[in-house]
Amino acid sequence: MYPEDLKYSQSHEWVRAEDDLATIGITDFAAEELGDIVNIELPEVGTTLSAGQSFGSIDSVKAASELISPVSGEVVEVNEDLESTPELVNQEPFSSGWMIIVKMEDPSEVDLLMTSEEYEHFIEAEE
Repeated sequence: MYPEDLKYSQSHEWVRAEDDLATIGITDFAAEELGDIVNIELPEVGTTLSAGQSFGSIDSVKAASELISPVSGEVVEVNEDLESTPELVNQEPFSSGWMIIVKMEDPSEVDLLMTSEEYEHFIEAEE
């Protein structure tokens, strides 16, 4: 159900790591829990993040939620399409609904995140 090439955080963000770059978004589980997403606040390119730090917020018809960075590093790209079409996160959370790309300070931080199987068990335990 969850792409096996990604890693997952307990705050429901996913990471696609390629060398020292991490593409980050939220899982379809998080998107479904939020409902229809109406606004997303993302950091500016050049922002330095620490793992566990908020990097923005996401507002839906049901709730507002913080976005938590699963890795440390510098934001090198932001998905500007989400400004005008935040619903991409609901429609395609693992592809065009990505949020930011971070140049990681320490790529080994990815190893601390959950595999798809571990994340599925985590969600089952939460429900």
